[in-house]
Amino acid sequence: MKALVIGGAGSTGPLVIDGLLHRGYQVSVLNRGVHPIELPSGVEHIKADPHWRKNLEEALEDRSFDLTMAIYGRLKLIAEVMKGRADRLISVGGALATYKGWMSITDPHPWDSMEPSPVPVDEDHPLSTAEDVDHFSDQVRESERVVMAAHAAGDYTVTHFRYPIVYGPRHIGAPEWSLIRRIKDGRRRIILPGGGMALLSRGFGANIANGLMLAVDNPSPAAGQIYNICDERVLYNREWVDMVSEIMGHRFEFVEIPFDMLPPGFRAAPTQTLFRWHRVMGIDKIKQQLGYRDIFSTEKALEMTVQWYLDNPLEPGGEIEQNLGDPFDYEVEDQLMQLYEAGAGPLTDQLRAGPAARVLWRHPYPHPQKPGDLR
Repeated sequence: MKALVIGGAGSTGPLVIDGLLHRGYQVSVLNRGVHPIELPSGVEHIKADPHWRKNLEEALEDRSFDLTMAIYGRLKLIAEVMKGRADRLISVGGALATYKGWMSITDPHPWDSMEPSPVPVDEDHPLSTAEDVDHFSDQVRESERVVMAAHAAGDYTVTHFRYPIVYGPRHIGAPEWSLIRRIKDGRRRIILPGGGMALLSRGFGANIANGLMLAVDNPSPAAGQIYNICDERVLYNREWVDMVSEIMGHRFEFVEIPFDMLPPGFRAAPTQTLFRWHRVMGIDKIKQQLGYRDIFSTEKALEMTVQWYLDNPLEPGGEIEQNLGDPFDYEVEDQLMQLYEAGAGPLTDQLRAGPAARVLWRHPYPHPQKPGDLR
C-alpha cells in the first residue's frame, strides 16, 4: 500500500508518518522542505509547493496512492489534483477559521472582532455554514465543500478533520513558548486579560495524530465524515498558564485587566490569552464513531511540550516567534500594568463607597429549629 503525506513537518506530521509506516504503508512525503525533519529510512521526500497546481502535477506526474494525507497546503487545489491519483483522502482544516465568529484570520487584530460562541460546537452547528465570514474562512469552508463533493462524486473516499489550537514539539506557532520565554527571562508578572476565563480547545500533536490514525484504521465508519478533534480535557486560559508555570516551578502574579479597558490591537500578553470568548469543539462524534480517546493526558502532554522547548529553545525574534504574534515587549507590558494599577486602586475605592442595593439573603430551603417552623 502506498501513502502520500502532504506536509509532514509540524506537530502531527512526523507522528502520522510513523503511524503509516507501522501499518505497513510505503510512505512518500511532499512538502517545500522549508522546515526539514529527519525522515525515517525508506521514506521518499518529494520537494514541491502544495499551494500551486502546476508544482503538484509536475511532482506527482502519473503516480497514484492508496491513501493521501493532506495536512498542509491549499486543500481545494490538492483535492482537484488528487482525483485519479488517490483512492482515499484524509484532509485537515482549522476550526478557528471554520466556525463563524471564532476568529477572522485575515483581520490585522483578529482578537478585537471575535463573537460569543455556544459551548461546545459540534460539526453540524449552524456556525459552520453561516454567511458573512472573512475571506480566509470562506476559502477554508470552500475547501471542505470541494473535498466532500469529491467524495459524493466517487472520485475518492474522504474523511476531513477540523484541527483545534495544536501544541507540542515542532509547532510552527509554538503557543507555550510565550510562557516559557517569559519565565526564562525572569518575568514575575503577566497581564491576564479578563482573568483568563475563556475555555479553549487545544490538541496535543500526538493525540491529534492518533485521531487521524483511527480514521486510517476505520475506513468504513470514517468515510464521508467531518470530525472535530481536540484533547478531551478543555482548559481555560488561566488554568493553561498555571499548568505551564507549575511545570517550570514558577508562579506568575496576574494583572487582570478587563478586555474593555485594553487598547485596540493589544498584544502585550501571550496571544492565546487574548480570546475573550469560549472556543470549545464538541468531539462526541469521533469518540462514538472511531473510539477516540487521548493517549496522553493534558498534564503529561504539557510536560512533554515544555521539556522539548527547553531542550530546543526558539531563536529570539526568529520565524516561529514572529508566527506567534507576541512582541515580547516587556517595557510596554510594564507600562500598561502600571497605568492600570494606578487607576484601578482609586476606582475600586469609589465603587466600594458607592451606592449598594439592599439584599436579604437566605437559603431557599427551610431549616426549622422546632416542629411547626416554616423556615
